[in-house]
Formats: sequence, C-alpha cells, structure tokens
Amino acid sequence: MENLSVAGVMAKEKREEILSELMHEYGDDLKRIAFLYLNDLTESEDIMQEVFITCFHQLHTFKGDSSYKTWLIRITINKCKDYKKRWSFRNIYYRKSVPELVLMSYDHSYQQDGELIEFISQLSPKYKEVLILHYYEDMTMNEISKILSLSINTIKSRLLRAKEALHKKLERNERDGSI
Repeated sequence: MENLSVAGVMAKEKREEILSELMHEYGDDLKRIAFLYLNDLTESEDIMQEVFITCFHQLHTFKGDSSYKTWLIRITINKCKDYKKRWSFRNIYYRKSVPELVLMSYDHSYQQDGELIEFISQLSPKYKEVLILHYYEDMTMNEISKILSLSINTIKSRLLRAKEALHKKLERNERDGSI
C-alpha cells in the first residue's frame, strides 16, 4: 500500500480505488484506535466514516512526507478529539461497560477482562493517545512523535506518566474492588 505514488493520489480517477485499498489495509487498526480513544463502538464506527470521507476529499493534499497509515492515524485522533470537544459539555461520553464483541477482537490476552481498556479510556487524551499508539499499534517513539507532532522526550514522558496513572488505577481497583 505504501508504494502508491503521490502522483497516483493526485489523479482524480484513482481516488476511489486508493480509498478502497486504504480502507481495507488500515480500517481495522483505525477503528480500534477510535474505540480505545472514545470507548464507544457506535461512535468509533461513525468516526471511521468521517476519517475516510476526509481522506477521500484530501487525498490530493497528501505529500508523502509520512506513510498513509501515519496520515490516517493523525486524522483519526483529530476526529476523536473533535468528537469529545463537541459532546463533552453534554456529559454523555462516559460508558461504564466495554462491549464484549470489541474485546474479543483484540489479540492481547490481558485485554480479555476489559479492565485495562476501561482504565485507558479514563485517562486524559494526551496519555491515552501515546498508550494506544505505542502498545496497541506497536509504534516506535519516533513514529508517535511524527504523528502527534511532539518531541520524543515529550512522548517518553507522557508514556511514563500514563503507565504510572494506570498502575495507580490498578492498585486502587485491587484495594477497592471497583473501577
């Protein structure tokens, strides 16, 4: 997929074909990122539609400075942030349970119980995004730095603080028996 040329992206008649390939190649990864960010399956599906609509309309602006995946992840995170800004004042974001179907689709065995995902969903966006990209998308610090337009030291710092916050939540959960 990454071998598509920028010139190929520029050709209008190729946009639908390219979009179809991008959706097939990265759709599941982007949906997982949106879900982990929003903790809402329906909204993550809506975000995916918005991401690919934006992609279709903005393919001509893709410069090739990064990979398509990096570009799409950045769009996904921005769409998730926009969604949270739009709806935060209505206080309908918080969801207590994580849909079983989504948990079953992840490969990591520690995700089966849902607690870790629930704790991640409660973190602030700046910590949540680095955890998702590093541990769920297996991205390097350098890749995350490019996607988020932050220094590598900032990424390392946020990742450390995010892990500390998760550790505290896990300890509290063990003591209290609640999320």
